[in-house]
Amino acid sequence: MMARNPNLYSHKRLVEAAQAHQHTIDVIDTLQVYMNIATHKSQIKYKGQPLEGYDAVIPRIGASITMYGLAVLRQLETMGVWPLNESIAIGKSRDKLRSIQLLARKGIGLPVTAFGHSTKYTDDMIKMVGGAPVVVKLLEGTQGLGVVLGETQVAARSVIEAFREVNVNILVQEYIQEADAMDIRCLVVGGKVVASMKRTGPPGDFRSNLHRGGTATKERITPEERSIAVRSAKLMGLNVCGVDLLRTNHGPVVMEINSSPGLEGIEKTTGIDVASKIIKFIEENVASTKISGKG
Repeated sequence: MMARNPNLYSHKRLVEAAQAHQHTIDVIDTLQVYMNIATHKSQIKYKGQPLEGYDAVIPRIGASITMYGLAVLRQLETMGVWPLNESIAIGKSRDKLRSIQLLARKGIGLPVTAFGHSTKYTDDMIKMVGGAPVVVKLLEGTQGLGVVLGETQVAARSVIEAFREVNVNILVQEYIQEADAMDIRCLVVGGKVVASMKRTGPPGDFRSNLHRGGTATKERITPEERSIAVRSAKLMGLNVCGVDLLRTNHGPVVMEINSSPGLEGIEKTTGIDVASKIIKFIEENVASTKISGKG
């Protein structure tokens, strides 16, 4: 498992589940891996020792090290190690703008989103998404960080201009009033929603992230929500992911897709052993890969 912190709940649970299924699993600090790329004898090492002999890799790549993490994962892929999520799929999902464009092209419901560079057209961008209030998001943000609500035209314009002043890329999205600071997290494993929960933001905060003080309850999702979550994961090419949905007056829309979803909130809220479902999925696919001779 590629993970910088072995003590996180999600990482400990995956290790426990793998060991319970009689597997050997090592947690590798992604930033301690280095490699050389050659036509015939490429090498990849970890803390001075060859990194070899593995059948599968579970990439848990933090957003802040996406570029390096994907480089390491690609090298493992070229050496025949089966990835739980492929590097290309993770890269697509981490690029918020690209993922929105891909989902929109296939008709998946989304909040109306604007993207631009020049602040000269800020007022028109706000108008394009339905006017204030609007949600302003950093393209590189995660866990609710870099997400700001512009409640009025003036406030929204000020936030957008401030972000552009420090040369960061942002998205401007419509604010879904009826969602009422609630969203649905669907955990997808192997093309199936294996667990789902409703997250509610703390008083006064429109963000529902559990890391930001939100609360969660077990939630039964509709067939339409289930279908959208599964289709979204498939369009990204992700075997395992968290798909976050908002319930709107015109149906569910996808807010975000997380290629390294946390397990603590969803396991404790639903009582479902998601970690074991992930390990079973790895078992089935590594076995079939070996049988087909692709590994």
